[in-house]
Formats: sequence, structure tokens, C-alpha cells
Amino acid sequence: MAVYTHVPAEEIDAFLTRYDAGRLVSAKGIAEGVENSNYLLETTGADGRGHRYILTLYEKRVDEADLPFFMDLLDHLGARGCLVPRFIADREGKRLQQLSGRPACLIEFLTGISVTEPTAGQARAAGVALGELHKAAQGFAGERRNALDKAGWHALAAKCGEDFDQIEPGLGVRVAAELAFLDAHWPADLPRSVIHADLFPDNVLMLGDEVTGLIDFYFSCTDIRAYDLAVTHSAWCFSNDGAIWHGERAAAMGAGYVAAHGLSDAERAAFPILCRGAALRFLLTRAYDWINTPADALVTRKDPLAYLRRLDFYAKADPAELLGA
Repeated sequence: MAVYTHVPAEEIDAFLTRYDAGRLVSAKGIAEGVENSNYLLETTGADGRGHRYILTLYEKRVDEADLPFFMDLLDHLGARGCLVPRFIADREGKRLQQLSGRPACLIEFLTGISVTEPTAGQARAAGVALGELHKAAQGFAGERRNALDKAGWHALAAKCGEDFDQIEPGLGVRVAAELAFLDAHWPADLPRSVIHADLFPDNVLMLGDEVTGLIDFYFSCTDIRAYDLAVTHSAWCFSNDGAIWHGERAAAMGAGYVAAHGLSDAERAAFPILCRGAALRFLLTRAYDWINTPADALVTRKDPLAYLRRLDFYAKADPAELLGA
């Protein structure tokens, strides 16, 4: 469930009068996602032929001050051919609004579906799309710190404290050991750029093996470029519970990314460590949410142990197999 703020249809219809979007036909809450409230809108369209939009209301986790960064980034990527949803301006040129006491934006609707069990062909397409995103991001002047970098991991671990062991006995010790390892081995001199930082299958729209859209850039930030591939790798190359490794997907994703963008020898050498960092990042955010989300909340908690299993795999993996080298 990802509709935290419920907006009456009459208010949405009045909101749309600021735009050349026509009148509201229907508004449906979108269940996917955990950060914001999202609605799929059907309108008559300015020309009367019908149109679709996404209405997003930003909840507490998204800082309103960050929204101009996201808007400018998507404009930059879209102008360079990336299939990303742009923010729509009203008749006065304003993209950020207020609705039901929340910052709100009207956003382009992109066709396609999110796959739950990707094929190797779809993993390759995702790798290509990520490589193309990184190429298109070159020259983007905006910067945003990654709040979930190593310092952020330490902060989350401290907040979880002894509660880690409510999830799994010994989990707190395991996390502390991994933090110490990454502090000692995290690469400091790899190329940095704007990254998506959350390119899970549900943030990639597809028709068959073709990517039709990349969405949900609200974790995008400036960080190690190859770390973005590691995050995507951890999301696409395992079963949802992290128990099964899909090497064919990993090889396909690596080949797609290399074909679209390329990887340096230094990035390849550091990739296992970057993957361990990616696995720890999602283990920690899931653990924090698991501990702090009431059992009767409408938001479905995601299992932190699915990323502990990924972390354990990466810690023992043959580096060559991670990208099918």
C-alpha cells in the first residue's frame, strides 16, 4: 500500500484545472512503492482524446528541497534520449504544487510493466538502460549527497542497535563486522556521477525484452558510478528472498552495461566490494523499517534477511562470475 494521503476526486479535478490536461475521468491509487502517495489519473486530455498522468504527493521521506534536483535531472536525461518521466509544468510554468497539505507534482505517464522474475534478456536490457543513463548523465551540473552512503549505514546501524537480534540472532555482530570491512576496503578513487541508486525491477518498465521507462529517481544522488550497477545487480540477479543466485542474469546484465557504457579494470576489480556495500545498504534500510514499522501498518515490510543472504553470497563469490567475465 503506497497511498498515505487520500485525496478526494473533486480535489484532484480542481488541481488539474491548473494544467492543459482536461478534466478528471478517474483516479486510482498505485500500490507499488513505499516512499510517496501515487495516483494514476485518466483525463479527457486537452484535445478530448484522453490522456494518462501520474500524480505524486511527497511524504515525509522525500525532502521538498531535493525536488528541483530530481526535476532538473529528469529534464537533462530526457533531453538526451533517456526514457524517463518528466515533471509537467502548469500554465504558469510551475512544476511543484501543494495538494492536501503535501508537495505534489503531475508527472508524465510511461507505458510498460515491471517484471517480477526477470529473464536474462530483460536483465541485459536493464544493463543497457543503466549504461545509457550514465552516458546521458554526463555534463549534468547538479549534485546531491547520497544520504545512504557509508556514513548513513553507520547511522542506521546505530539506530537499530540491539534490535537487530530481534530479526536474526547474531545479526548485529554480522553488520558490525561488515561495516568494519567496508570502512577498510571501500574504493576512494573510482569515477563518480549522478546515479539512480534504486534501479530495482519495479523501477524499470518493460514490454517484453524492451525497456520503455526508468522511474522513481527519488534516491538519485552523486556517488561512485559502478556502485549503481552493483545496486542493480543485487536487485536483479537473485530470487526475491535472496536464496537463489541467477548467474545467467548477472552475465547478461554485465554484458549489456559494458556494451552501452563500458567498465574500467579498476571498476571491475572493485565490483565485489561495491556489491557488498549495496547488499548492506538494503539490509540496513529494511532492518530499520522492520524494527520501526508497526505490525498492523498498511505498509508491507520487506524482509531484511533477503539482503543478508545476498551479502553472504557476495562475501564469498568468485569476482569473475559476478559479471560473467
